[in-house]
Amino acid sequence: MKNKRFALMIVVLALLFLTAGCSAVDVKRYAGQQPEFDLFDYFIGETRGWGIVQDRKGELLRQFVVDITGYLNDAGELVLDEQFVWSDGEHSERIWTIERTGPHDFSGRAADVVGLAEGAVYGNALYWTYVLNLEARGSTWKVRFDDWMFLQPDGVLLNRATMSKFGFELAQVTIAFQPVEDAGDDDDANN
Repeated sequence: MKNKRFALMIVVLALLFLTAGCSAVDVKRYAGQQPEFDLFDYFIGETRGWGIVQDRKGELLRQFVVDITGYLNDAGELVLDEQFVWSDGEHSERIWTIERTGPHDFSGRAADVVGLAEGAVYGNALYWTYVLNLEARGSTWKVRFDDWMFLQPDGVLLNRATMSKFGFELAQVTIAFQPVEDAGDDDDANN
């Protein structure tokens, strides 16, 4: 009896892993959607994001604001210096270096990212996936992030990320980004 239950459990787990890998939406389906998203153009300069982290039941776990400074380095890669301020007072940082690897494709690295992040942009959408070393409860977890970003009118960029481990969803992160307007430009325009 124990062997049958164990075998059934293995079959159910195998099916879960197989179906988890088959459910991804192809980013190419958004080709032609407007406004067209250019990852490099959007993030060069100052950008601010407001975000929340929810558990898989939808309960709010944390909130944050992230200020991003983006620029091109000497190799033509996009560098994103992300400064997070969390609602509990914690401050954290991530610095991305992102390179264009094809007409629609990108790869990126950061100190807490395992290997390379990979993504593609079509139309108004970016799909971006990576494994992050996440500090939690006094230990480090390797957590997979699947990010979807959609550019909206007026420069608003919506980001929804799913955090998972072993194919099981742990949490969702939702962020709204907007470029920061240079206050000096407004002053010059009014004079």
